[in-house]
Amino acid sequence: MNNPHPKFAVVGHPNKGKSSIVSALALDDSVQISDTPGTTVKMRSFPLKVDGKVLYELFDTPGFQRARQVLAWLEQHDVSADKKHEVVQQFINKHKDDPRFNDEIELLEPIMAGAGIIYVVDGSKPYGEEYEAEMEILRWTGQPSMALINHIDKTDYSQEWKRALGHYFKMVRTYNPMQTDTEQHISILESMAQMKEEWTASVKASIALFERYHEQMLEQSAQGIAKLVYHALSYVETLPFESDEASTNEKEILEQKYKNKLRNFEIITQGEIEKIWNHTHLQKEETPLTFKGLDLFSEESASVFGLTRKELIITGATSGAVTGAGIDLLFAGHTLFAGGTIGALVGGVGAYFGFPELSEIKVLGKTLGRHYLQMGPMENKNFPYILLGRILYHTTQVATLSHAARERMKIAMNSTFKEKWLNDDLRKALEKYHQKFRSGNEVKAEELQAYETHVKSVLKHLLHG
Repeated sequence: MNNPHPKFAVVGHPNKGKSSIVSALALDDSVQISDTPGTTVKMRSFPLKVDGKVLYELFDTPGFQRARQVLAWLEQHDVSADKKHEVVQQFINKHKDDPRFNDEIELLEPIMAGAGIIYVVDGSKPYGEEYEAEMEILRWTGQPSMALINHIDKTDYSQEWKRALGHYFKMVRTYNPMQTDTEQHISILESMAQMKEEWTASVKASIALFERYHEQMLEQSAQGIAKLVYHALSYVETLPFESDEASTNEKEILEQKYKNKLRNFEIITQGEIEKIWNHTHLQKEETPLTFKGLDLFSEESASVFGLTRKELIITGATSGAVTGAGIDLLFAGHTLFAGGTIGALVGGVGAYFGFPELSEIKVLGKTLGRHYLQMGPMENKNFPYILLGRILYHTTQVATLSHAARERMKIAMNSTFKEKWLNDDLRKALEKYHQKFRSGNEVKAEELQAYETHVKSVLKHLLHG
């Protein structure tokens, strides 16, 4: 049978993490995963596609239910090794409509159609002889195979598993689908390439395409992040009013509309990042995945992601915002927020958001008889670094989240995150673009691309060191 791409059946005992491994290797979070044994009752195919090309195909299969009965049936046939796969096919043909062996038929059919075998065991549980019937059945198929030791719990029986599996499989690897990353993924693919000589070139080509795919995800993420910062800094909100002078309430309404728009920019970009990294299940939550309890305009956000007072002074001086008056000019502005300037913030980080000024509220159109308030573009020097830090953090969390993970992603704040990506040279380089974004002048495509390049470099550093 001439397969256009390598195919692999992921098989094993019920509830040993087969579906999690399929989900992680296929980069597909639609695979049904549950702690309940027997969740997978029908074989399902999950191809990994890049630019419309299938790199490889994985089959999620039910777990063995009556392995000893199946093996007893096979062993009734005294045949040479080269005929054993024919006996397995006879078993499938004979018991196709027998509900007792539905699970065994479902898992054996893709193997007999040419799929390689990836046998999954739980290395946190002791080895037992009951698994030998399963492994012997797989050996009867004659298909190339490898074993993956998964660790569902913290206990470790992997050494005894390795000794036992070595009698049945030429390759035994450890693989945790809940903690997978690009390097580990490629390592498993390289092992899969060794399973059958005819697959080597195809799987090697898949590895090259997968690496290019990962690069594309980085590029698309950088593009989305750059657009977010540009749109947030350049955005202008307006509010018409009827009287000769705008009321405090109307100014507060304008301010709230402005802030909500910027929050929405962030949430939309978060969703786009999740789609880029194939985490569509995160979009199915009732509430959007965001920094719960950590609003974009909160003191905590400023503390974790914003510039320090010293950095703000340097940034302001670099951009021409600070003269002899020093920090006072940087923090001067209109009283848009009650409470005044934020002092020492959460965790003692001492970042300053630059309150009370986000952007000056302007009253326009009086001479034309039409009055409206305007807020924007963003004047606050700290805001782009807070926004950028938040979306970079979100992206690194999404990019390193296994597709087998089903719990809601938790955003754990770390006050050292900014130190991992932002230094003086980068801040100076970024500030040049932030000035252009907030200037109200047209930003050239090559300028936005240059900003994307900085963001992509940061993402690579955060993800790969």
